[in-house]
Amino acid sequence: MTPLDKPLRRELEVDGRVYTLTIDPDGLKLVEKGRRKGLVLAWQDLLNGDAALATALQASLRDA
Repeated sequence: MTPLDKPLRRELEVDGRVYTLTIDPDGLKLVEKGRRKGLVLAWQDLLNGDAALATALQASLRDA
């Protein structure tokens, strides 16, 4: 298996909007293309089952 030791970036389209998905040793980051801020999900949150809570918290902070 190849270790994940540097960021891996891929572009994807969802509902006509283009996003950049970055997978790195810390977790996942999904950002709309041309933007800096997006959703960040740490591997630890995903493994602990806290992924939904972490995502909801980020959304509430972004909307505040």
